[in-house]
Amino acid sequence: MRFAKLERRPELDALRGLFLLVMITAHLPTHLSHFVDDPFGYISSAEGFVGLSAVLLGRIYYGEFFRDAVRARTRIWRRTLRLYGYHMATIGLAFTVAASYAAAMHRPAILNLLHFYFLHPVVAITGSLLLLYCPPLLDVLPLFIVFMLATPLVLSAARRVGWGWVLAASGGIWAGAQLGLRSLVYGWLLTLIHLRIPLRQTGSFNLLAWQAVWVLGLWLGARSAEGKLPLDRVPRWGFVTAAILCAFFVAVRHGWLGPHLDADSFGIELDKWRMAPVRAVNVAAFVVVSWRLRRYFVHLLTHEPLLTMGKVSLQVFCAHLFFVFAGLSLLVGDRRHLHGTTALVLIAITYPALTVIAYAVQRSRQRESAAVAALREQSNAEGSSNTSAEAAMVPARSGGEEDAGMVSEPSFRRLEVRSAQDRS
Repeated sequence: MRFAKLERRPELDALRGLFLLVMITAHLPTHLSHFVDDPFGYISSAEGFVGLSAVLLGRIYYGEFFRDAVRARTRIWRRTLRLYGYHMATIGLAFTVAASYAAAMHRPAILNLLHFYFLHPVVAITGSLLLLYCPPLLDVLPLFIVFMLATPLVLSAARRVGWGWVLAASGGIWAGAQLGLRSLVYGWLLTLIHLRIPLRQTGSFNLLAWQAVWVLGLWLGARSAEGKLPLDRVPRWGFVTAAILCAFFVAVRHGWLGPHLDADSFGIELDKWRMAPVRAVNVAAFVVVSWRLRRYFVHLLTHEPLLTMGKVSLQVFCAHLFFVFAGLSLLVGDRRHLHGTTALVLIAITYPALTVIAYAVQRSRQRESAAVAALREQSNAEGSSNTSAEAAMVPARSGGEEDAGMVSEPSFRRLEVRSAQDRS
């Protein structure tokens, strides 16, 4: 199978950076969160962030699975292990610094967030190590870790049996999640590990439903690596239908169609956390429309700091949790948002600080890449030098002294010159 030559797609990095900024804004306890609360219908930055991350992963590693599956699998799992380390660091800070401050200063926002930890600290710590206990705000990294652990299996299956079977299996699991499969699987898991962690404490995301977003992203990325873009094959009538659906959901979201056709009319079919059917339709329509209209806004996005934030998005996401907890620590009583000067100061500090962190991480990556490239070049140069020296020592089979295993005079002199050069 032939794969297209992969080139960096800066618009994808910038788009992921945009989704990250929207997510950060939604998490900060300020009134700005209202402005990013699904303004374009029933689709949030979470769907975009997760799906686009899967696209980039599939685009990078699918071809490598055909060339060297062991190496590709090792690279993905190494990244997953690094991400697990980030998760443990954030959990550790939440369970120590944030929890201690909240208990001493009586900050209900953090106390409610870590309620289960305060009641059952040992179970909570054990569960967090196993990615089972996932408090709000701290459940995104476990989602990525689980999905990245499963990615080599998905890509290997796609290579062996084809994407059709993989997508069908993913769709079946998603359908099961709508019917309560998560509760059955979790109940079976608890019988094995004997940890009494309520299902609601395992995170807001229904992983059995959200895996469909991840698998579809991997499929789009893999097809992109092959030079085949499924979204380009959507007919004109499909685009028009998707545009109509997007307009309809935007109207429903903002109540423009009256009280008899609003979010309550659809009920749980718009549920974000289990990627309910009606919401899935909205997400799919939004993706089709965005892809078709991408040339109109790609130049607006491909600028700093979105590009750099998209490249190091997971590190910036981990860093933003510090500022979110800092904001929550300032909430007193039953207040849910910061107001006035306090909110402005938090915003004024958070975004510049995260930008500085993004650039620092990116520079560190560039230095590491440069060091690795230098070592590789040095190794290649030494290998070339050794090969040349060995070639000079090999006797030419032309008779006389050289047939007897002797080195001819010219060859010996060449060897001496090369040795002297190597020593110098």
